[in-house]
Amino acid sequence: MDEKKLAIIATKGTLDWAYPPFILASTAAALGYEVQIFFTFYGLQLVRKDLSGLKVSPLGNPGMPMKMPFGPKWFKGINWNIPNAVQAIIPGYETLATGLMKQTIKNCGVASVSELRELCQEAEVKFIACQMTVELFGFEHSDFLDDLEYAGAAMFFEFAGETDICLYI
Repeated sequence: MDEKKLAIIATKGTLDWAYPPFILASTAAALGYEVQIFFTFYGLQLVRKDLSGLKVSPLGNPGMPMKMPFGPKWFKGINWNIPNAVQAIIPGYETLATGLMKQTIKNCGVASVSELRELCQEAEVKFIACQMTVELFGFEHSDFLDDLEYAGAAMFFEFAGETDICLYI
């Protein structure tokens, strides 16, 4: 039986959107899949050496629950569904939301983005950066992980066209 294959196209570069490609890729690799992730446009943020700039953007994301990671149980259970109009005018709201998410991740014992990314690398998940997007945004190869491959969409499609599962995240 041939080895199963998973292709993921990662296009988003926020803290909350960093988790799906790395969780799915590491899980598939652990199950014996050959896995490649193609990072393009804002997804390139996920393969930069420095991940400290990843933030959560609750603006325009009505499905994002805003729970407090601290306080009594009744307080943590409140859904702080703040309307987008209010979020847009509150200075520092994105920083607040990012801090709350990082604390919730820590409280729940969920691995950090860096840890998940390293797990994928250890499991031999192939990371491919879209060369056109790297050039478009004016990045240098030195901005990114050392073992990153650079290629165009056509090269990635060769693999993606033969996969059992192809996900766009």
